[in-house]
Amino acid sequence: MLQRTLAREVSVTGVGLHSGERVALTLYPAPADSGILLRRSDLDGDAGKTVKLTPYLINDTRLSSTVVTENGTRIGTIEHMMSALAAYGIDNVLIELNAPEIPIMDGSSLPFIYLLQDAGIVRQTAKKRFLKIIKPVEVKETGKWVRFTPYDGFKVTLTIEFDHPVFNRSSPTFEIDFAGQSYIEEIARARTFGFMQEVEMMRAHNLGLGGNLTNAIVIDDTDVLNPEGLRYPDEFVRHKILDAIGDLYIVGHPIIGAFEGYKSGHAVNNALLRAVLADENAFEWVSFDENADLPGAFFEMEEYAA
Repeated sequence: MLQRTLAREVSVTGVGLHSGERVALTLYPAPADSGILLRRSDLDGDAGKTVKLTPYLINDTRLSSTVVTENGTRIGTIEHMMSALAAYGIDNVLIELNAPEIPIMDGSSLPFIYLLQDAGIVRQTAKKRFLKIIKPVEVKETGKWVRFTPYDGFKVTLTIEFDHPVFNRSSPTFEIDFAGQSYIEEIARARTFGFMQEVEMMRAHNLGLGGNLTNAIVIDDTDVLNPEGLRYPDEFVRHKILDAIGDLYIVGHPIIGAFEGYKSGHAVNNALLRAVLADENAFEWVSFDENADLPGAFFEMEEYAA
C-alpha cells in the first residue's frame, strides 16, 4: 500500500467553535514522507512557520485537541479534521488556516469528508507505514481509562457515562470494527455536544464562543434542544469515537490494533499515544508490498484513492 496525498488544493470557510473567529482553511497536497503539516497564514516569523504534527505538539486538551508550539502558536480543535484524514488514510497534507482554530463546520467530520472528496486523493511512490501495536498499553486517569491491544485490523470500542436522562435512552457503548463497518456510514455524521449549564463557564474561559444549534448538539436539563433531534440514536458515543479516531491519527499513521476506552477524552487519548511511543517494545512500523496483505480494516480506505 502506498502513501497518499490530495490531488489538488481545496478551501473552505467557517467559524471556530471555541474562538468564535471566522476561519479560512486550505488543504494542499504535500510530498511523500512529509506527514501532516500545519501552518498559520495570519502569523509572521517563527510563529507562522510550518510545523509537522506529532502527539508531542498537543499541549492543550481543554474540550479539544490543540497544537501549541514552542513559539506559542496555537491551532485548535484539530480532531474532527484528523478523523476525516484517518478515514481516507491521508499521509501527507499541508493544513493552512488564518485563525487559531480549525472551523467547526456542522460539529461532525462529514464536511471534511466532503472536502477531501472534492480535492481527490492520489497515491504516491513511497510505501505507507502503519503503527502496529504488539503488546497491550493502558493509561488510567481518575474515573477513566484507555488501552491499546494487539489486533489484526483496527477496532474501536468506547463507553461513555453521563448522569443525565438523555443518555439513558441509548446504549452507552459502541464498537466499530473497520473490517466490516464503514466510518462514513457509522461515525462521520456524529456531532459534538454540550450542556446549556456549561455555556457560561465555558465562555468565562473564552471557550465555546462560536457554538450554536447548527454546529453542536445542545442539551438542557431534560432533553436535546436541536429541533431536528439526533442523527443516530446513540450519536453521543459515536461522536466520542469520531474524536478518538482523530486524536489517535495525530501520530500521523494508521494504527493496526484495537482501541478501547471508558470515558475517554482528548488528554487521555494523547497520553496513550505518548505511552506507546515511549515503549519500543509496544509497537513496530510495518508496510505492505501487496494490498492483498492488508488487514481487512483498511480495504475501504484503499478504495478511496485514484
